[in-house]
Amino acid sequence: MHRPVMLHEVLAWLQPRAGGIYLDGTIGAGGHSLAILEASAPDGRIVGLDRDATAVATARQALLPYGDRAVIVQAAYGDAPRVVRETTERHLDGALLDLGVSSLQLDTPARGFSFLSDGPLDMRMDMRDSVTAADLVNRLHEKELGRIIEEHGEERYARRIAKGIVRRRTQSPILTTLALVEVIRETVPPAYLHRRLHFATRTFQALRIAVNHELDNLEPALRQIAALLRPGGRLVVLAFHSLEDRVVKQTFRALAQGPAAGFTILTKRPVTPSAQDCAENPRGRSAKLRVLAAQEAAA
Repeated sequence: MHRPVMLHEVLAWLQPRAGGIYLDGTIGAGGHSLAILEASAPDGRIVGLDRDATAVATARQALLPYGDRAVIVQAAYGDAPRVVRETTERHLDGALLDLGVSSLQLDTPARGFSFLSDGPLDMRMDMRDSVTAADLVNRLHEKELGRIIEEHGEERYARRIAKGIVRRRTQSPILTTLALVEVIRETVPPAYLHRRLHFATRTFQALRIAVNHELDNLEPALRQIAALLRPGGRLVVLAFHSLEDRVVKQTFRALAQGPAAGFTILTKRPVTPSAQDCAENPRGRSAKLRVLAAQEAAA
């Protein structure tokens, strides 16, 4: 199984224990959940969610030995209140959100998330959704396309890339990942092609966020999941780019402000991966971990 991002830190902050109930709102291949089940033996439980049907099937297979200690449902983390209500009778002892695209998705060219291999320009986390990245690239007005790439990708050449996309699609539709990479390559300055960060990274990030409405759903989901915690329960969030991390930081701060606030921020600054973690899992090198705790009742 692929090594989960910051596994040691996640367990240290989540503090799984026997008898606890934990939400993994982005279960992926099940790596974090497996470790949580091990740490909460013999009777700790996981409620695992994922929008991706392939991830759900993979996690179910990985966690099969744990029987009814693991309940895995195809659903977005925004559906957590409903799923938790349907699967458990009490509040959560902890919750984890590992945001962003998974290795399972990146390593499957047919899903269209990776700019390193050719595949259809899809990027849907839930294949039941109707809009793909190809739809956005080939249908949106140049101004709107530029706005998405600039705001969701923080791409300095967003307007130039949008113009290049519109120019290319008048000749033929842009339907594959490598076709889009080629448009970006031809549009940005030559010096931009040789930076440490791949020149297509920010555009692909922006389209993925737009296709899956990731930033639209994050703040309300964080608030809803925090409300599911028992006193002392913890919400651990891993974010992988500044836009996600900013939403997490601001939402945690809002939940912890005021004399009547029911939450405490445990990480004054984000926790980042160790050198060993970066070496073992390079895709997780940009991760930032933040932790919120539901306050204990006063004695």
